[in-house]
Amino acid sequence: MSQYPKRYTVTSALPYTNGPIHIGHLAGVYVPSDIYVRYLRLRGRDVAFVCGSDEHGVAISMKARKEGVSPQEIIDRYHGMIKRSFEEFGISFDNYSRTSAPIHHETASGFFRKLYDDNKFIEEVTEQLYDEKAGQFLADRFVIGTCPKCGNEEAYGDQCESCGASLNATDLINPKSTITGTTPVLKETRHWFLPLDRYDSFLREWILEGHKNDWKPNVYGQVKSWLDDGLKPRAVTRDLDWGIPVPVEGAEGKVLYVWFDAPIGYISSTKEWAEREGTDWEPYWKDKDTKLVHFIGKDNIVFHCVIFPAMLRAEGSYILPDNVPANEFLNLEGNKLSTSKNWAVWLHEYLEDFPGKQDVLRYTLTANAPETKDNDFTWKDFQARNNNELVAIFGNFVNRVVVLTNKYYDGEVPGPGTYTGHDSKTLEALRKYPDIIASSIERYRFREALGELMNVARLGNKYLADEEPWKQVKENPERVQTVMYVALQVAAALGVLSEPFLPFTARKLQEMLGLKEPGKGISWDAIATPGAQLPAGHRIGKASLLFTKIEDAEIEKQLQRLEQTRESNKIEKQDTTVMEQKETISYDDFARLDMRIGTIVEAEKMKKADKLLVLKVDTGLDVRTIVSGIAQSFTPEEIIGKKVTVLVNLAPRKLRGVESQGMILMTQQADGKLVFLNPDDTVANGESVS
Repeated sequence: MSQYPKRYTVTSALPYTNGPIHIGHLAGVYVPSDIYVRYLRLRGRDVAFVCGSDEHGVAISMKARKEGVSPQEIIDRYHGMIKRSFEEFGISFDNYSRTSAPIHHETASGFFRKLYDDNKFIEEVTEQLYDEKAGQFLADRFVIGTCPKCGNEEAYGDQCESCGASLNATDLINPKSTITGTTPVLKETRHWFLPLDRYDSFLREWILEGHKNDWKPNVYGQVKSWLDDGLKPRAVTRDLDWGIPVPVEGAEGKVLYVWFDAPIGYISSTKEWAEREGTDWEPYWKDKDTKLVHFIGKDNIVFHCVIFPAMLRAEGSYILPDNVPANEFLNLEGNKLSTSKNWAVWLHEYLEDFPGKQDVLRYTLTANAPETKDNDFTWKDFQARNNNELVAIFGNFVNRVVVLTNKYYDGEVPGPGTYTGHDSKTLEALRKYPDIIASSIERYRFREALGELMNVARLGNKYLADEEPWKQVKENPERVQTVMYVALQVAAALGVLSEPFLPFTARKLQEMLGLKEPGKGISWDAIATPGAQLPAGHRIGKASLLFTKIEDAEIEKQLQRLEQTRESNKIEKQDTTVMEQKETISYDDFARLDMRIGTIVEAEKMKKADKLLVLKVDTGLDVRTIVSGIAQSFTPEEIIGKKVTVLVNLAPRKLRGVESQGMILMTQQADGKLVFLNPDDTVANGESVS
């Protein structure tokens, strides 16, 4: 594939319609995917950006049962809420569909039937958990029990939300039915399975060899761990009364398993869009010159990197994803986001509480994006980023430029005179930013890209502060014309470059500067040519504030709401007790420590040791074995690819027969959970810590 493919198909994970959208969903999936797509459109690329509501999950049935209503009532309520919230927040899907739509039922049924007719499934009679009191088989989410990997007593039958392990319901220790609370029994039932083990060599070649250097370490590491553990057949049907009926004879009372049905929703959403637009959907899924990108959270990595590609491979006519840039999780005020405990910032409530401030939340979630590790959202940080960055840096620069242009030249862009070295240096720096920001976006480093956008605003602020046109205007008006012309070029660049990140702000700024609509004159690449956006003689509009300060009272209201939630759910505050300082050491003592940046490339549990993991760490000097007592805080799968700080000159010692050649530096929270001292992903292995 060439550097720039003919077209792009970009998908965002389908949200469950059992509740509203919260900031964790936005930070993990929807804001980064929207940034990427808006950027592609600005560059004139052909893009289909699709999503839709996932309406067949067991979570829907559970919600309906709890409320005493039908699943249809649940999905209709939340589908509308989610779709409206996305639209008001500026997530620019080309199509937002739903898996209850007839076109999806047809597409998913046809996909299953194609694999069935081609003998891609195996049929097996297995024992599954059955609730005798309720008289039904239990889908994974209707079972809760103890995780066999980490001991969490509230693991679900498909996944442990504590350690992230993917499970089968029969793996759980002491399983209980969430319907009746009784202990289920095993009962035979017949189902169809996708034999993932048949695709092992294909997946190894495609991912482990083909994407080792371009997929994010957390994604690559989790997939490698799955493959190394050995793939097994996975059921594609379930005994349920809510979902897409299995389209073969003898399958009465069975539906397509949601993990099989849901990703096909990307295809059916594309079909729906193409039909509405009068275009052909197939090139977006079957042409090799199309780049397919899935934006997901880390809990969906296995489905999008192992299972769905195996399904596409089995069908035979579809392209495979070029990248799956999964993010980690976002926490809220020091605690894990929880829908069931209402510990969240809900998008529809945010839009009511902060009207017109969509971009402030987009900015904060991007600046603090959990791209390489779990991050924490706090309302104080939200306020600080708005007041100290958006208002004080971005907004302040634009306001000064527009106000002075109207004051000195009645809103007309002045013609420049002879450039000084400072002018030329500023314009030369400006020319480079489109490529710098583009490079970060195309490598899915959106936090880095946003930082570079703010550097453009800082460039403009520094230029004005250095030149002080308000002091020179009387004595040297010709010089001020050049200064204001250069400053206006920086403002125009912000009007274009900010569009992927801050679309509402960008449109307001474009209108203020009199720039044309995207696709009709605004050009990402034209920023490299001074005057291409704002030539001399062009007339701009009056100044209006792009951002306004957020007051303490507004933040206090949000914190009080969370405190009420904390009290009602008895969510414990983090213990902030700090250990006393240890005895003083000399600089020479510290200087003897050789600490380097490394990457965990392999990890496995040490046999007969509950607390120990055996790690292989690339320190830049070598790949060495380190035994670390972190098994009760991390699973091997979730730490492969993690950047860590390593004490490399610690004397080797044997632990249970394995020589450990260093120590990973950690910190311990009040609850006993260990946390990595994570360096930034841009720091190379072997770099010294001092």
